[in-house]
Amino acid sequence: MTTTTKPATPVAATRSRRPRAGALALRQGRLEITQFLRSRESVVFTMGFPIIMILIFASIFHGTIGGGVKFTQYFITGMIATGLMTVSFQNLGIWIPVERDRGVLKRYRGTPMPKWVWFAGKVIMVVAIGIAETALLLAVAVALFDLDLPGTAAKWFTFGWVAVLGVTACTLSGIAISSVASSARSGSAVVTPVSLVLQFISGVFFVFTDLPTWMQQVAALFPLKWMCQGLRSVFLPESFGAQEPGGSFELGRVAMVLALWCVIGVVVCLTTFRWTTKRDG
Repeated sequence: MTTTTKPATPVAATRSRRPRAGALALRQGRLEITQFLRSRESVVFTMGFPIIMILIFASIFHGTIGGGVKFTQYFITGMIATGLMTVSFQNLGIWIPVERDRGVLKRYRGTPMPKWVWFAGKVIMVVAIGIAETALLLAVAVALFDLDLPGTAAKWFTFGWVAVLGVTACTLSGIAISSVASSARSGSAVVTPVSLVLQFISGVFFVFTDLPTWMQQVAALFPLKWMCQGLRSVFLPESFGAQEPGGSFELGRVAMVLALWCVIGVVVCLTTFRWTTKRDG
């Protein structure tokens, strides 16, 4: 007695050929990375700006800032944080309005692709470029300015969770602020001043405790200050924590504030994100 196998139904065959969700996200991530690398302006600014600033500041400012800590060692923590904020908050805040203005987001929304895949692609791009940029920064600082890398697994672990929470908070904030821009041209005008002000008040270019008290208090409301502080706990001696405003590196508070900004970012993104321009409705 022979048995026959029923041919697959069209629906079943379609499902078998449909890419899995993870594969879709990876494809979208590769697309986002490719588009980023094709934009020379984005590559030069995102990857080159922190390195240029290190070369300038480290060449101008010499000596120590107290406790035997070299200025270069202090400055690198702020530039790593700035680099992560640039590739996430600033990059997304500028380019999403461009894609919205060109109708790219509207076309994405009209496809069968789940909407979360587009966001996943942005996240994959941010993570990939952020890792490459951080590695490049560390390589330059070690080769040219004798940067001392973390010597324990615990410090590398702290580096990891501060970077992850910081990038997550900045990525969500970048997606959220992209809805403020009314057009592609206004994206840079909205985001760039915010980014620059945060850098100046968050202890990136100057020793944080040298800034006016009111400026420190304003900076404490935003993620960049806490990213810098968390990274200082990684690259600076434990004794330097006594010179922080709170008398220690306050890693518990660093984690709490960055996690809170992640929650705030999710809420704002869910309530304000637009796939079309205001004129399209």
